[in-house]
Amino acid sequence: MFFWAFTFLIIGLVAGALGLTGVAGIATEIAWITFWLGLIMGILFFFVARHSPPDEP
Repeated sequence: MFFWAFTFLIIGLVAGALGLTGVAGIATEIAWITFWLGLIMGILFFFVARHSPPDEP
């Protein structure tokens, strides 16, 4: 998830440097959304895995 956030951030920065403000804005918004989604999912999975019962052999 963070890979996609970083990818869209790079696309947004390059598009902004080239003057493509519409593409840069959209790519930056997608980068923020995927970053926060990945962060929330990472925290959620951390706590779910931490409180799950151990596997029995």
